[in-house]
Amino acid sequence: MAHPQHNNLQDPRERYPRPEYDSQPQDLPGHVDAMRPVPDHGEKTYQGSGKLDGLVALITGGDSGIGRAVAIAYAREGSDIVFTYLSEDDDARETERLVRGAGRKVISIKMDQANNREGCEQVVQRCIDEFGHLDILVNNAAFQKTYEKLEDIPDEEITYAFQTNIEAFFHFSKAALRHLPPGGSIINATSIQAFDPSPQLSPYASTKAAIANFTLSLANEAIEKGVRVNAVAPGPVWTPLIPATMPEEKVQKFGVNTLLKRPAQPAELAPLFVFLASPDASYITGEIYGITGGRLQV
Repeated sequence: MAHPQHNNLQDPRERYPRPEYDSQPQDLPGHVDAMRPVPDHGEKTYQGSGKLDGLVALITGGDSGIGRAVAIAYAREGSDIVFTYLSEDDDARETERLVRGAGRKVISIKMDQANNREGCEQVVQRCIDEFGHLDILVNNAAFQKTYEKLEDIPDEEITYAFQTNIEAFFHFSKAALRHLPPGGSIINATSIQAFDPSPQLSPYASTKAAIANFTLSLANEAIEKGVRVNAVAPGPVWTPLIPATMPEEKVQKFGVNTLLKRPAQPAELAPLFVFLASPDASYITGEIYGITGGRLQV
């Protein structure tokens, strides 16, 4: 029996291009415009409704991928934005343009957050100096690289992954908690890799497990100040890290191991970050939300 077509409904399997994707090797950290298909960050689709009016959000890794999608959504919900990025100047300028296009103020800060406690603290202080307050911290920036065997992973790369992916979360959170008001929030980006790790991503997966644990621990402390702490655990998401860090054959079939047979686009994650930062989530803390296209988290 044929089902009537509703204008606001679409088969989620067909909403975005499905693999197999073209070969598209990139150097780290990767760039948006070189990707095929170009990721959707919600540039043309996200519509705000004032959920974050008057707030200030700090988003790490806001130049592209999940970070850019969150920056767009937060800005269109009424929040001013401060975001960090590693070295992708062109991508950062585009995020700035999109935030300003939503009528909000934006500051981008180029930095490497690995082994950089002072730099993390300075970013938080910049929020206070420029805007007078900080209401939302999104710990998102991350590093990953794939290897076939554990013995192939350079020692310095293991160190760099932990410094970037979890130690910096501690530094940003410690600094932010001095300023976040009651009702403020911290949202950490963990991953399905925390619960269903791939052997080729063992340093990355280990850091994501640490982030999940850190989220639960920090939630207990932060709520004493009225601050909520939650995490989002994505499955495969089509971001520049993928063609920049994965073997060609895995890039071409990226996301086919989900029930939807495709990866998420960054735009599909942003509404969850908005919800967790908004007063709608006032009774939610210490939670980890999976958004995996149907892949089980165990």
